[in-house]
Amino acid sequence: MTPTRRMALGASLMLVLAASGASAQSSADQPNRGGRLTVSVSAEPPMLDPTSSTSAEISRLLYDNVLQGLVKLGPDGKIEPSLASRYQVSADGKTYTFTLRPGVKFHDGSAFGTDDVVAALKRAMDPKSGHTHPEYYADMASVAASGPNTVVIKLARPNADFLFNLARADSVIMPAGKTDAMKSAPIGTGPFKFVSWQRGSAITLERNPAYYNKALPYLDGVTFRFISDPNAQLAALRSGDIDVIGYGLAPENALTLKQGGDFNVIVGNSTNKVTVSMNNGRAPFNDIRVRKAVQYAVDKNAILQGVMLGNGTVIGSHRTPVESCYYDLSGLYKPNPQLSRSLLQQAGYTAQKPLKITLTLPSQYDYAVRTGQAVAAQLNKVGIQTEIKLVDFSTWLKQVFQGGDYDMSVIGHAEPNDIGIYANKSYYFHYDSPQFRQQFDSYLRSTNRSAACLTMRALQKRLADDAVNVWVQELPYMAALKSRVVGWWTDQPLPSLNVTQVYLRK
Repeated sequence: MTPTRRMALGASLMLVLAASGASAQSSADQPNRGGRLTVSVSAEPPMLDPTSSTSAEISRLLYDNVLQGLVKLGPDGKIEPSLASRYQVSADGKTYTFTLRPGVKFHDGSAFGTDDVVAALKRAMDPKSGHTHPEYYADMASVAASGPNTVVIKLARPNADFLFNLARADSVIMPAGKTDAMKSAPIGTGPFKFVSWQRGSAITLERNPAYYNKALPYLDGVTFRFISDPNAQLAALRSGDIDVIGYGLAPENALTLKQGGDFNVIVGNSTNKVTVSMNNGRAPFNDIRVRKAVQYAVDKNAILQGVMLGNGTVIGSHRTPVESCYYDLSGLYKPNPQLSRSLLQQAGYTAQKPLKITLTLPSQYDYAVRTGQAVAAQLNKVGIQTEIKLVDFSTWLKQVFQGGDYDMSVIGHAEPNDIGIYANKSYYFHYDSPQFRQQFDSYLRSTNRSAACLTMRALQKRLADDAVNVWVQELPYMAALKSRVVGWWTDQPLPSLNVTQVYLRK
């Protein structure tokens, strides 16, 4: 690859994960081939196409395992070649040239080529196609083949995030013309092939013998089992029914496993922002006084200690410490129940006329339920009567995320470098700020790293000043595995349980 200054800017503004060894693999180990792995995950994906649904559960299971794009994020958060063996970016940042790997085949046996890339990216840039994030590709002027193994993308204007967007799960390449089939039976180019989806139970993958990297993968297959209850996950791991708790390990269960047994516990970094969302588009949260009353009512440190047993980092806006240009705003709203009550009174809510809200929580996510319960207790103390409503994740997606029919909710926003969601007034927060949109566009157009970083910090500050949501903490990546499982990622630069280089020690 021959990066230019412009390309380096786009790539360097993203993740700064510690280079402490991003996978749990000793350099002294000689990888073994064969064997199957069973991994528990907390929630079932709504479908299996990350270009048609923004659910992080799809990326967790399929990103780089089954589905691949031109480039990808590695375990350290850096952008790496994937289906493109190399790429070039012009000095003006408006032309991206990708050289495709030769001889790559899809899992159905068809050849991967320039037509598939062009079709996928043309669909991505079409706002009427149903693609998850057409705004990621809005600056594309054209995409076309230039010879049998080269694709050229031309932008109408520079975009500092464009290369990173091509590394997202939203940019995976599928066989041209097979979009609908991807939702339940994905066809990719990765080291594992999709085998089956037993609804409500498991997804099974098997080794791709035609993978272009003949040295990988090491495993014969992987099964992802849907187990939402943390205690059931622990019991399954200790009994040998599963080999790995893939994510969301309960803190108290981590302590239990550390005290004895043949297990390894991972507590790593992530870009997952635990967010108490407020519907800015309707009463009462269209009133900034009410939103700020909530901010002053919530004690994040108490939640961190009580819910996560001290694991994680308190944050104050929509970015985590492992993402570059992070601005620590965690002290902006220090707990102040008296000020919270005063703001509520200014907004017209009193003991005789209390504010009543519903907090809708996705029941599959234990951290979200626990955080929601803690937040509700703190809100009730300042006079905000909070009713908790538990729903399954599919209902949460339809009602809250897609329908915007809610007062407050709690969910972890796991996607990296996703502050741009606040520039979309239709996103489920319904935050409508022309000033934010203008600042975000200025960030995208910046060709100077220092200036871009300053703008990114200003974006975080504006969100915090507008009290859009309550950002509680960076949710640590917590997992547990049998000690014979080697090569597991210890950080999550994006939602991905990548098993490409995992093997079983004999």
